[in-house]
Amino acid sequence: MKEKLSFSSYFVIGVMLFALFFGAGNLIFPASLGQNAGTNLWPAIIGFLITGTGLPFLGILAMGFSGSRNLQDLASRVHPVYAVIFTSLLYLTIGPFFATPRTGAVAYDIGIAPFVSDDFAKTGLFIFTLVFFCITVWLSLNPTKIVDRVGKILSPGIIILLAVLLITVIVKPMGSFEAPQEAYSSGAFMKGFTEGYNTMDALASLVFGIIVINAIRGLGVTSKKEILSATIKSGTVATIFLGIIYVGIAYLGATSTGKIGLFDTGGPVLSNASSYYFGTFGAIMLAAIIILACLTTSIGLITACGEYFNTLFPKISYKVFVLFFSLLSFTIANFGLANIINYSIPVLMFLYPLAIVLMLLTFMSPLFKHSRLVYVSTIAVTFLISIVDGLKTLCDSLKIPYFEWLSPIIDFYKDNLPMYAEGLGWLIPVLVVLIGTGIIGRVIFPGQDDIEASEV
Repeated sequence: MKEKLSFSSYFVIGVMLFALFFGAGNLIFPASLGQNAGTNLWPAIIGFLITGTGLPFLGILAMGFSGSRNLQDLASRVHPVYAVIFTSLLYLTIGPFFATPRTGAVAYDIGIAPFVSDDFAKTGLFIFTLVFFCITVWLSLNPTKIVDRVGKILSPGIIILLAVLLITVIVKPMGSFEAPQEAYSSGAFMKGFTEGYNTMDALASLVFGIIVINAIRGLGVTSKKEILSATIKSGTVATIFLGIIYVGIAYLGATSTGKIGLFDTGGPVLSNASSYYFGTFGAIMLAAIIILACLTTSIGLITACGEYFNTLFPKISYKVFVLFFSLLSFTIANFGLANIINYSIPVLMFLYPLAIVLMLLTFMSPLFKHSRLVYVSTIAVTFLISIVDGLKTLCDSLKIPYFEWLSPIIDFYKDNLPMYAEGLGWLIPVLVVLIGTGIIGRVIFPGQDDIEASEV
């Protein structure tokens, strides 16, 4: 048994956590943000870092602080049924609905599309994603050390390649910052804040947290205090790496617009930047590494989803889930990267507040004696606001009028909820309800509705 880990142990676990978070999809969002934010880059990237790195860090800490066995165990503090629904929806979001199809679409956009004519683009995407997800199925059904070994080579490879590219960008930028696009012309900070949702890392952190904690325990640390301390230090390492890369890629995007033009997504920004600085060889190198990185991420996500749903429905085999989720991912990937991103935003506007509030409740739980009343009340209030936000965003994405019953609710929220226009309308009501029910749970009915210590 160890009381403390060495710095090298923290660093190794931190790099492992960075590799878990850092899928190739994470490259495209800061690049796109940089292009669109232009001269408003710095407030936008600060907002992006809060949700893109800060919230995942808090998610990891929340799992360590809670002592829960997994996300479903933690969410069951609200209610066991809610725990299954929330956990399932989260796995589907970071799996076959959005994140897994995105791996195939990003790999194609960065690795293949630059070498394919526009006339062949849809056919090329279909053929590539068919091969991509067939390999995903094969390796998900036949677990080998190949994926781990490739991952261990790829993570340093991506970091080195990006470091060379970003240092080159800083030393010799392509151009100067352009005027911001309309979405970033005012309120760039809040736009960056909500853009950080797209990484999906805060959602993933509630799954990855257990992997980190188990790795720490595997090194001989057993006390809850030291596990939390090691989690903080390892999480800090991963957060610093992510933050540096996000800032660097956003700066690349902001300086690239005048030279390579403005793109709908960040994929072409990176491929064009590689070609600009390093020629065809640079583009091919980037393509190979990104495709392999996307493939390992896809395998990891399909495997995780297959395993989770197999525990929920043990009569359906793991292999069936792998085949089904891979087929679903292949189908959605063929809608194209821009559509995947657009349709994921409404779901993230719904899910993110629920995840953030669960993290907040986890840290504050000892103050209100783990009362279920507080968990249920705050999550219910969050749900009532975030579900409307999700539907509102869906209508905006589809460019259709709000549903007849939805418009008066949106108007009411706009008129009465502080920061609603910025996407944070849930924050003040949640804090009010949390404090109010917390006092009731702690003072008026001490011990009533408390969650059993074994669950906490």
